[in-house]
Amino acid sequence: MLLMMDVNPGDVILEAGSGSGALSLFLSRAVGPEGCIHSVEVRSDHHYASRKNFLTWKSAWEFGSGRRWPDNVNFIKKDVLDAMSDLKAVAFDAVALDMLNPQVVLPGIVRNLKQGAVCAVYVVNITQVIDLLEGIRSCQLPLICEKVMEVSVTNWLVAPLLRKDGRISKRVTPQCNLTAEGQTQDQSDDDDGQTEEDDSVIGSRPFGQLPYIARPLPWQVGHTAFLVQLRKCKATAEATERGAPR
Repeated sequence: MLLMMDVNPGDVILEAGSGSGALSLFLSRAVGPEGCIHSVEVRSDHHYASRKNFLTWKSAWEFGSGRRWPDNVNFIKKDVLDAMSDLKAVAFDAVALDMLNPQVVLPGIVRNLKQGAVCAVYVVNITQVIDLLEGIRSCQLPLICEKVMEVSVTNWLVAPLLRKDGRISKRVTPQCNLTAEGQTQDQSDDDDGQTEEDDSVIGSRPFGQLPYIARPLPWQVGHTAFLVQLRKCKATAEATERGAPR
């Protein structure tokens, strides 16, 4: 979302849906001491959790670095439309929405969004994306949808390869000197369990001699969310008089 919003130092950002406070933290660092984040949350548990998490990390960072973290996040416990009455004079460089029905609040927010600025929306279901775009169309909001992106994560298993008996597997190299039984001498010795190295200690093998399992995990979280990038693009008076381009 941070990349979608193209956040710069000194920007003023509206975040509707504070969640755990993680995005607030990244936005705070991105805008710097000259910028400001207005983080609005209607749920009490999310509001207090996000504020607590933010302040905890801020204190830990200040203790470790010996420097002060900028005091640039304003946590507001209100419905976003109610909060907009207090922020009606504020022009936003970007907006982040994380809520169930973002299309409901967009008409009250878009007027404060600067021309050409981005509104990034986080939703879980593709039906929410459809409702969002349909809301923009029906309300004739000056927003264009630039991107709809599904966020997926693939977890991988990368670990030394062990046999069923717990011993460490060996890398097998092709050899032309076969025994009468069709096996190399090294393979025969290995199958009999006669190894010169300790097969129970992973660290005993030299570099490049230990085979690895490297594959996606068989169980996956196939989907996390959809990100929608909206950009304010209000038609100029001249373009309106000419009409839509053919």
